[in-house]
Amino acid sequence: MEQNNKPIIEHIPSFLDYLEIEKGLAAKTQENYRRFLEKFIKWLKITDNKQLKPHELTDEHIWKYKVFLSRSPISEKNKNPLKKNTQNYYLIALRNLLSYFADRSILSLPADKIKLAKNKSDQNVKFLNLDQIERLILAPSISTITGLRDRAILETLFSTGLRIAELVALNKEQIKIKDNTKDLEVSIIGKGERSRTVYFSERAVKWLKKYLETRKDKYKSLFINYRRKNNSSIRLSARSVENIVKKYALITGLPLTTTPHIIRHSYATDLLNQGVDIRTVQEFLGHKNIATTQIYTHITNKRLRDIHRKFHSGKNLKE
Repeated sequence: MEQNNKPIIEHIPSFLDYLEIEKGLAAKTQENYRRFLEKFIKWLKITDNKQLKPHELTDEHIWKYKVFLSRSPISEKNKNPLKKNTQNYYLIALRNLLSYFADRSILSLPADKIKLAKNKSDQNVKFLNLDQIERLILAPSISTITGLRDRAILETLFSTGLRIAELVALNKEQIKIKDNTKDLEVSIIGKGERSRTVYFSERAVKWLKKYLETRKDKYKSLFINYRRKNNSSIRLSARSVENIVKKYALITGLPLTTTPHIIRHSYATDLLNQGVDIRTVQEFLGHKNIATTQIYTHITNKRLRDIHRKFHSGKNLKE
């Protein structure tokens, strides 16, 4: 009963511990949850609800918090309202807090009472077609060491579907290329500290080999920032990789929204278009939940529709 009488605000430190110990979430993910819940704490305080207990939380509170989110600015400098998908991050954090209450037998609203904001753009996964991918990959000048590195990065992104954080975390020792090596399998630790195997194609291995042959240094990072030699930040950062991708998108006339994550979407889309089932794509992408992979179903649905139109014999029957 003591737990039920504590204000919601006082439960949050224990919830963050729960994410680490029970759920095994990475430190970065825990920090994101803490940041998202700070918005809810702020709302509780400005609405004189800082003593609100879990069992006192109502549908009306949730509704008013959603209104508050919809009218909140992106930042102090950017007064535009939060985007729908950003609002959903805050709501997901609160929903998981309610799930924690249920797990700890603390009376509160069911987590499914929190509905996410609908965003039409969420239904449309942006990706590049193969012609665009080819233009992007061929853009770097391989006559320079940075161009060769960038070619290896782009080949790796499309061959593996790695997240940007997973890419920059790679070390040279993981890439064991011998003279007869064609394709390559590498074990990585991905999101949520989950391990999985990623696969480098023959062409990706070829460009990684060419790039690594130029590396005479002793740095352990696979991809390095040549502008920061003799510096502890020699490992190429996620922001630097984003800038590299945007640079070549600009050069080749591709959409300026092209990012490493768009290449990841393109990787998944290509697999699905080649007939790979969505469960296998889930494994390739390292998604814990199949629901995350379901964002690609509109792609498979379109492919199946086109196959049906082309091959179903119903169109040949007499009217």
